[in-house]
Amino acid sequence: MASIRKPAGNAAGGKRASGGLTARQSRFAAEYLLDLNATQAAVRAGYSSRTAESTGPRLLGKMHVAEAVRAAMEKREQRTGITQDRVLQELARIAFFDIRTLYREDGSLKKPSELDDDAAAALAGVDVVEMAGGMGIDAGEGDVKHVPAYTKKARVFNKNTALANAMRHLGMMKDKVEHCGNLAIHQLLADVDGSQLRPK
Repeated sequence: MASIRKPAGNAAGGKRASGGLTARQSRFAAEYLLDLNATQAAVRAGYSSRTAESTGPRLLGKMHVAEAVRAAMEKREQRTGITQDRVLQELARIAFFDIRTLYREDGSLKKPSELDDDAAAALAGVDVVEMAGGMGIDAGEGDVKHVPAYTKKARVFNKNTALANAMRHLGMMKDKVEHCGNLAIHQLLADVDGSQLRPK
């Protein structure tokens, strides 16, 4: 009696999905976009947690997986309008912010409507603190009464953090990164980065 041979499939990730990816590789590419952490993306995609530290970088080293990640990143940028160029511009606003632009010549804090775009982007908030004040005449009734005084304190985003993030983006500061078996993913992401930062 002739035996029936079953399809070999793919032991590492099951049947092939679109783009030459297995279903599990496709899931890995989607999970990787959440936090750009290859190890955790591998675990969430269903790979063994015991070997995820090596599995994640190995998957990123596969050209078809790297292509899927790049394509997904491009689609996300088109959906959200959040490009690397725009993020870097916002970091620059904070990193090179001049606090003097928040105040008028007499030292008083400007109203939000008076701030330019750069100053408004760097401002995290305004704290209003009630002080002891003193005695004054009520404008409505003309009676002498206690009039509280208020102090406004401007809070801006952390310049050091913004500078550090901008330096990492520009390659001026290196952090420890996961090692890939080859440079496929790094080259592809560099291509995306270059296309976004290329002058219009």
